[in-house]
Amino acid sequence: MYTNEMVESMKKVAAAREANAALEPRRMTAEEKDTLLKTYHPDYKQGEFAELAVGPNKGGKVPTELAALLQANSRIDPADVDLAQVDYDTDVLIIGGGGAGASAAIEADNAGAKVMIVTKLRMGDANTMMAEGGIQAADKENDSPAIHYLDAFGGGHFAAKPELLRTLVTEAPEAIQWLNDLGVEFDKAPDGTMVTTHGGGTSRKRMHAAKDYSGAEIMRTLRDEVLNRQIPVVDFTAAIELILDENGRAAGAVLLNMETHEILIARAKTVVMATGGAGRLHYQGFPTSNHYGATADGLILAYRAGAKLLYPDTLQYHPTGAAYPEQIFGALVTEKVRSLGAKLINVDGEAFMHPLETRDVAAASIIRECSDHGKGVKTADGIGVWLDTPMIELKNGEGTIEKRIPAMMRMFGKYGIDIRKEPILVYPTLHYQNGGIDIAKNCESGVENLFVAGEAVGGIHGRNRLMGNSLLDIIVFGRNAGKNAAAKAADTSVGALSLQHVTDFAKELSAAGIHSDVVSPKLLPDYRRKK
Repeated sequence: MYTNEMVESMKKVAAAREANAALEPRRMTAEEKDTLLKTYHPDYKQGEFAELAVGPNKGGKVPTELAALLQANSRIDPADVDLAQVDYDTDVLIIGGGGAGASAAIEADNAGAKVMIVTKLRMGDANTMMAEGGIQAADKENDSPAIHYLDAFGGGHFAAKPELLRTLVTEAPEAIQWLNDLGVEFDKAPDGTMVTTHGGGTSRKRMHAAKDYSGAEIMRTLRDEVLNRQIPVVDFTAAIELILDENGRAAGAVLLNMETHEILIARAKTVVMATGGAGRLHYQGFPTSNHYGATADGLILAYRAGAKLLYPDTLQYHPTGAAYPEQIFGALVTEKVRSLGAKLINVDGEAFMHPLETRDVAAASIIRECSDHGKGVKTADGIGVWLDTPMIELKNGEGTIEKRIPAMMRMFGKYGIDIRKEPILVYPTLHYQNGGIDIAKNCESGVENLFVAGEAVGGIHGRNRLMGNSLLDIIVFGRNAGKNAAAKAADTSVGALSLQHVTDFAKELSAAGIHSDVVSPKLLPDYRRKK
């Protein structure tokens, strides 16, 4: 199963395991991190970004793959769409069926609004479901929201919008309590105290988890709550354009049934955009840990309607995506593996970095080790470094892996790899969309009555995100978006529906000399073999 080179390298890893377990690699200085990121992190590769020629971010840089979609043609001709034929009429229309959309739906329903969720796949087919390691909240005696704020602000290169980050950390303990009351089965000690661990860049143990399927457990609970409340969910139906009213306010969406290709019209007093990330665009050819529908739909729809994007040039490449075997290439290996004690080891059996540096620093370190340092482990299909998982039980005792990260043990076990006895091979994988739609504290975008929550938002985390703050932001901002959208809907009368913004954007493209064969939103990735 392994190449001879891999086998020889594994022997070196095993021989140095005890010494590496006792070793505490030093943390990098701020200057060292800055140089490392500028040299090796994908966000700094100038040739991989394009300047936008139209829209609210005209003159700004975005990944070339995203630029092609932002400056593409609409899937519809507004002249062919009958906005008078309304198929769905609701107070709050939520686009996206992940954790943010579900949280928004629950709170909007609590507020007495008529709510509907539309999602292009099924309820729960989202990056929320893929999240593993945990959710942060400063709810222990030695911690505080202020310390959580400092960790996250520094980890995001001091670029987060202060008012958004303050909301995130101050409402975090209540978010955990809300989830717990809904039925999320967090890891707890025998006395009922929640078990917490470190994450990369955290100064306190504030990571709450449900083993290593935290996102799936949270999504299970939220989905059940939405369905138990009988909130309507229209699945396998994608939003392909926002609808504005005559006053320029968000007033619904043009929908596409993914099976029949029928065009449908949803009218709403307010809209919550909760469409998630963009990993399936495979920026710079990277593999991804994202679910199948993560194609930046919300960014494209909001941008065409006039909403500004914030930090669209920043992505998170999770340092530990599976690099072997090829069947799970790019699959997430949770940071929790490192928080439990596993270290990153090169081909020579050397621990080359502190295991809990921030994700961007860790990813850049691995890329450097595999490129300029020439100390990556080559496979038949690629390259990576070892994540020495047997070190976990060396440090914490037998049975720790099965108890704390059973999903990881099962994922690799399917391919004959026992992570209790053998290290695993990892390499950075496209994981999270740091940038997104710019919002105010109340979750409203620059387009009135268009609220945004979850990974489609930009600015909460700055230019890098700490582990556990994404599951937190979908709850905090999902709930707030739902509450605020419901309150705004109560005072809103929808004017005449319009798609004039789609026509105007097409004219702007033409005036800028942009003529493309691409249509957007992309909706789904295309993995068909090209001739």
